[in-house]
Amino acid sequence: MRLSLRATQRVVMTPLLQQAIQLLQLSTLELEQVVRKELEENPLLEELPEEKQEVDGEAATATAADGTELAPAPAPTEPASKETSSVDGERADDLPFDLTSAVFDQQDERTPVSTEEREDLPFENLGRTATSLAEHLEEQLRLATDDPRMVAIGEAIIGNLDEDGYLRAGVDEIAKGMGVTAEEVESTLRIVQAFDPTGVAARSVQECLLLQLTADAEPDPVSVEIVEKHFEDLERRRYADIARTLKLSLDRIMESVEEIQGLEPKPGRRFSPSEQRYIAPDVSIHKVGDDYVVVLNEEGIPRLRVNALYRSLLRRSGDEARQYVEQKLRSAVWLIKSVEQRQRTLRKVTQSLVKFQRDFLDRGVAHLRPLALRDVGEDIGMHESTISRVTTNKYVETPQGLFELKYFFHSGIASDSGEMVSSVSVKKNIRDLVAAEDAGKPLSDQEIAQVLRGQGLTIARRTVAKYREELGILPSHQRRLQPKKR
Repeated sequence: MRLSLRATQRVVMTPLLQQAIQLLQLSTLELEQVVRKELEENPLLEELPEEKQEVDGEAATATAADGTELAPAPAPTEPASKETSSVDGERADDLPFDLTSAVFDQQDERTPVSTEEREDLPFENLGRTATSLAEHLEEQLRLATDDPRMVAIGEAIIGNLDEDGYLRAGVDEIAKGMGVTAEEVESTLRIVQAFDPTGVAARSVQECLLLQLTADAEPDPVSVEIVEKHFEDLERRRYADIARTLKLSLDRIMESVEEIQGLEPKPGRRFSPSEQRYIAPDVSIHKVGDDYVVVLNEEGIPRLRVNALYRSLLRRSGDEARQYVEQKLRSAVWLIKSVEQRQRTLRKVTQSLVKFQRDFLDRGVAHLRPLALRDVGEDIGMHESTISRVTTNKYVETPQGLFELKYFFHSGIASDSGEMVSSVSVKKNIRDLVAAEDAGKPLSDQEIAQVLRGQGLTIARRTVAKYREELGILPSHQRRLQPKKR
């Protein structure tokens, strides 16, 4: 037993540092929510008034890919007075920045990211209230019968439909709950199943498809028989087995399969509430002349500053009140600085991507080059884990379209010239080869690999199979049996 002293180093994640790291991973919309919540909870934070934002916007700057400013920077403000500089120095030393300048210098009252020109939300993107599936069916029910008993049973059936239009309650269960006979429920169910959309109120996919096929005045008897008696073979794409059982040619079976595949397996889909999410890019890349300009999206993110009233309280209050104000002050200043750091880092990463992916921006996906997080990290002097956090859940708008920032980071395949070719470009080549193949003799994975080798790409068959599966392309033997698209 003995006592000894030992000096060690370790990384301590303080709550404030954790918050800064968390902000790096947030998208623009998520960051707006966090800032709004902090505005509500922290009395020292306040949003910069509209007039002030407009003045700041006049001095806004857009940054080119090489880091140069395309507009004059804001003019320096007057230095703080001696009175405003007398903040507790010992407390300020705990922060990794100058607390005095962060709070009292007018120039730091806004986030440094430029207030760029913004477009209003397009009118066609605004949501609208649509008729639900239940309302659509209940209206048809009232037109189909005036019998109150049948209307009540029909409403019970409609009330038990899921969002895809399937009946998720049994006939006996509905009959018991309504206090009616199962025959009455079955009779009403047949009426509801005749409503629009065709196939609604089915109890299985098989019944849904049969309802749609038999709704035709002259249904195809082969299609009906396939769904009714050979549904398992249909699911497993055993078309040759169906043809042998029905003693018909494979081409005739494929005509029916094509018809069946044109049916709607989820009849209630078009009545489901619209959940379209329009992606707001976190950063945009615009071409100006021969250069590319990086513009951050700050739409909706409040410009923050420290409330002037609490500044005076910090100077005049007693120890207890001062301690509370200082605690909130540190939280406010740290949030402002963390948002600044996030925006600066996002801008640097995007500028680095422009440097590495210049050919892609100029000429398209075929010229996307392989890139690793480490490459960007070394370029801007940051750890690759930071690059990973910054590029998570963020999108960039480019002249070639809207992409996730993670899209630009992927492995490469060696070519005969010694250069690395992006795996994304290879996948595009595979997709193009499959799209142009003979439907009667689709290319196997080995044949695709041979074609790519002829183009100078050294790639194994198993790599082609892996990329094909990632693209959602079926194997060659299943593509051969796919019905031709009209």
